[in-house]
Amino acid sequence: MDGYDHMSASEKAEATELQRMIAIEQQKAQFQAQVHSFTDICWDKCVDSPGSKLDHRTEQCLVSCVERFIDTTLTITNRFTQMVQKGTH
Repeated sequence: MDGYDHMSASEKAEATELQRMIAIEQQKAQFQAQVHSFTDICWDKCVDSPGSKLDHRTEQCLVSCVERFIDTTLTITNRFTQMVQKGTH
């Protein structure tokens, strides 16, 4: 029994749509948390004294910092995906 046996087809469709919407909102929240993390870490690393605009060095530092985090996140994600795929075959 999957918990949906007592529901009508329309109720099952609504429940499935609700689950999909919740998953989307969770992904949005994870994305926002990642952006917040990038901002905190890279700001602390790159910005010596805030001003009205970023100088070239600070801007390049911020770009490099975020790119390193993105590359690292993708590498880790790909590695976990490979591990999961190997574990299921």
